[in-house]
Amino acid sequence: MAVVLLSNIGRLWTGNEMLTKAALLIDDERVAWVGPAAELPQRLPGVYEDLTDVDDIINIGGGLITPGLVDAHCHPVYAGDRYAEVSMWAKGASQGDIFAAGGGVSTTVTITRGTDPWTLCNAVRERLRHWVITGTTTVEAKTGYHLTRDGELADVRLLRSLEEEPGMPRLHITFFPAHGVPPEFFGRPAEYVATAASWLADAAQVGADGVDVYCDNRQFTTDDARMLLSVGQSVGLRTTLHACSRPRHGAVRMAAELGCTSVDLLHETDDDDILALAATRTPVVACPTTSMHERRHPPVRSLLDHGVPVGLGTDHNPGQSGATSMPLIISLAVAMFQMTVQEALHAATVGGARALGLADRGMLTPGNLADLVQWDADHEGAFAWSMGLKALHVWQGGRTIH
Repeated sequence: MAVVLLSNIGRLWTGNEMLTKAALLIDDERVAWVGPAAELPQRLPGVYEDLTDVDDIINIGGGLITPGLVDAHCHPVYAGDRYAEVSMWAKGASQGDIFAAGGGVSTTVTITRGTDPWTLCNAVRERLRHWVITGTTTVEAKTGYHLTRDGELADVRLLRSLEEEPGMPRLHITFFPAHGVPPEFFGRPAEYVATAASWLADAAQVGADGVDVYCDNRQFTTDDARMLLSVGQSVGLRTTLHACSRPRHGAVRMAAELGCTSVDLLHETDDDDILALAATRTPVVACPTTSMHERRHPPVRSLLDHGVPVGLGTDHNPGQSGATSMPLIISLAVAMFQMTVQEALHAATVGGARALGLADRGMLTPGNLADLVQWDADHEGAFAWSMGLKALHVWQGGRTIH
């Protein structure tokens, strides 16, 4: 890798602070130095002996640079669509109405199971490109629409193979067989959870990074989630909880006690949940598009005020949210969750990386991956104004990917 200097940066969000008139050095796919341009060292041991040794200088023209964005919650591996179901919801149909009409996760499971692997792979590949072109360099990608051992493991392999292709984001792959009860286990959720738990070691072996459980008390209870997540931890998987159950069931407190990597969505919560998360510093991932769909908001302001780390996600999925733009999610977070622009930027970079258990990205500090974005703006306030700020240049490991 060449030594690359990004100069004339008007504003640079490191993940912790906003620098003005800044510069950034990249060496061997990682950040070598970052700071005010006036303090750029004439010599950097191990990188260059003199500034004339720098291989390439890129003039940012006074623009805005941030770390590559991190989508900490999405479901990109599926076939088909559920537009008719979304239309029902827009007319006021309840989730029960949609289930009664044959909708829900089971619809996508049926379509995905019936789609050949090449067609599914091509659809996921095209989908993932949308994240990159809008400035997202790391995506948490869940399985969960096959709900069979072989299908879920194949989805992990599919994602891991796509990550190696040019123009793809880095992927954090979450094994998600507990997305719903498959038809062949109808009425036997506990038996299905026990069966799915037996797949986790294989999931880790083929490349999964984490495991998730949809805990909403209609299908998977807190006890189900505890069992599956405990097995996941025993085989080395990071653990996440779709925390959709009511506070009295104790799912959030269980996840905090268990040391889950993150607790996501959190539309039903109380003060005890917030205090448990604050005591354990368990990150929460909020998804504004899902909050709009559910017409329920997580208590993001209270979580932040209590010191709970917060990340953001698109929750892209076929039944609720088609969003693939994290800049849009930042705009919505500011508008809906009483976050400042810098709080939302922090959640979409550092917060997302922390929610995935990734310490090498989300922040532009020496030694971290040189994943960064130049935006079509000279001030971060544009994120709140634009409802989807345009990425001008996206680097991953110091290399241009868009």
